[in-house]
Amino acid sequence: MSSEQKVPVSTSDFEVDPRLEQLRKTHLIDNVRISLTSLALFCGFAVVGTSGDTLAVYNATHLSSDFHLPLWPDQFDLRPTIALVVGGVVVVFANAVSLLSSKVKVLRGYTATHSALTFLAPFVGFVAVMISMVFFYAVNASITADTVQSWSCRWGYTSMDRRPYFGTLCKESQTALYLSVVLVPIELIILTVAGYQMTMERKASKLIPTIHKSSSPALS
Repeated sequence: MSSEQKVPVSTSDFEVDPRLEQLRKTHLIDNVRISLTSLALFCGFAVVGTSGDTLAVYNATHLSSDFHLPLWPDQFDLRPTIALVVGGVVVVFANAVSLLSSKVKVLRGYTATHSALTFLAPFVGFVAVMISMVFFYAVNASITADTVQSWSCRWGYTSMDRRPYFGTLCKESQTALYLSVVLVPIELIILTVAGYQMTMERKASKLIPTIHKSSSPALS
């Protein structure tokens, strides 16, 4: 007789445990959400930086009507620019909180808190950027009062050797607006992914006890 014994191999040995596959998918979805949240945070910083700079330049160069050559018109509306700044600040804060809750182990350990922040953060960001967009276009549609964007872009071709540099302000205000528009679908996608992640995490949490039970040695 041969000293070697054949060990039967079952096809189940090569199959992936569906419970582990569920955990792997949950981890992948979490990485996608974190990547999109980081992108939204970057866009939020850019919106605050560009729109905040245009607002600061206006405040520094605004001359009253007593001057013979005012740089800005008397009928002027700053609310669209302020709306972009506020919306960008809220987006930055919401996404920063979401990233902290995902990266800090202490916060991530509280499952209920982490799940709530995962969903609420993109919801708050989405609502904030939508409100700022609606407000911006509603006010900017006025034909009686100029805004930072309408006035600076009207005189953007003017060569200036000192502030306010209307050409630069025009580009900054347009950048803030375009990035805010881009943030709308990004925040909506993050919100959808976060909702799906919450569902996957509930399923995974139910499978964890089963995995531990199946991996523990049987009592003889």
